[in-house]
Amino acid sequence: MNKFIDIVKKILKIKELKNRILFTLGLLLVYRLGAQIVLPGIDSLELTAFNSRFDGGGLLGILNAFTGGAFGNASVFALGIMPYISASIVVQLMGVALPYLQKLQKEGESGRKKITQITRWLTIFICIIQAPAYLYSLTALGVPESAFIFGRSPIFLISAVIILVTGTVFAMWLGEKITDKGIGNGISLLITVGIVASLPLSFTQNLISRISQSNGGLIMVVIELAVWLIIIILSILLVMAVRQIPVQYARRNSISSNAQSNTGMSSRQYIPLKLNSSGVMPIIFAQALMFAPVTIGGFFGSTNFGQWLQANFSDIFGLWYNVLFGLLCIIFTFFYTAITVPTNKMSDDLKRSGGFVPGIRPGNETAEYLDSVMSYITFPGSLYLAAIAVFPAIVVQLIGMQQGWALFYGGTSLLIMVGVAIDTIQQVNAYLLNHHYDGLMKSGSMRNKPQI
Repeated sequence: MNKFIDIVKKILKIKELKNRILFTLGLLLVYRLGAQIVLPGIDSLELTAFNSRFDGGGLLGILNAFTGGAFGNASVFALGIMPYISASIVVQLMGVALPYLQKLQKEGESGRKKITQITRWLTIFICIIQAPAYLYSLTALGVPESAFIFGRSPIFLISAVIILVTGTVFAMWLGEKITDKGIGNGISLLITVGIVASLPLSFTQNLISRISQSNGGLIMVVIELAVWLIIIILSILLVMAVRQIPVQYARRNSISSNAQSNTGMSSRQYIPLKLNSSGVMPIIFAQALMFAPVTIGGFFGSTNFGQWLQANFSDIFGLWYNVLFGLLCIIFTFFYTAITVPTNKMSDDLKRSGGFVPGIRPGNETAEYLDSVMSYITFPGSLYLAAIAVFPAIVVQLIGMQQGWALFYGGTSLLIMVGVAIDTIQQVNAYLLNHHYDGLMKSGSMRNKPQI
């Protein structure tokens, strides 16, 4: 505890870091306040039945968690930052197929600015489609007609669409400002804050449910917290684990051989290949496709096959839902890794800089070697990711945990929280180390990552 207090004092001594942290906290507070502002023309007191749809988890619960409760509050931030995430994914995937985007990716800073502009305009386009769909779905999701103060007139719908689109654009702006003038990872921090906002209520509901049980309620809570801690540790290992590929530079060997002989240092460096190079994206892709079985079941109507699809894939904690969900996570892990880890480009860059992998010829053989290593480490990484993705369903079925609290035991929520926490600690560490202070983690940095 004393060490933590000392680190906080050191952070406060660094004016730039202190200002960045305060700036970040201020913008996050603005985002959370905006999530509580109900759309004009909707009576907030009439949203009780609507909010109750999100208490038990489920698909709506996941969506509400990602917007920090704004979706359930019919807030001006009801669409959250997810349209921007969707636009970013589309642009990234299209960059593999469209020569124009590939050209922009090679143009450096100017190309990145153009890609950012394309992503912003695509975000607005997605919002214009999602906003009316959200407004028309309010009644079907439980909002009574009496909640619409002036009725669902064209004036209300047009103004509400404009407000929802503006809310997402404003949230996008907040994220970019946090990235530029705060401690970084602005968009990810907005999502994380939204997810964490629902954590106290979910834990409290689970705690009350356990205490109300006749025997062993508190013991089960302690066991659940211990399991949660273990899952967090395993998730940290998944995020940070790397496979180091040794690399030597021929041009540097002859120049620095005398210096190395005097200092005892080696010229060998490493290419870090992450066990989970795709991050949380496979789970997001898989979760998006899990709406398809229910939709297909609706097309088959009252047939046995249609009813089976709707019954088994509408429950995110059911057996068949999670079997398909896990398989999709594995498939998308390989798919996303293949398009985001350019082994051919890595090999070409290595060759141009005079580097080589010991025992492997530069060029195509190096690219094939890196690709084979990525395939070997991606397979256990994909199994690991799939296991974490379906773990909430496991704890619900095995120990009867509350569904809202179970969502924090794996899946997108947990991995986003862990990943953002690690990135934020690394950002703070960089400032502390630049001012000759020890970092937040033992040994002063997080350079010593788990290796496989």
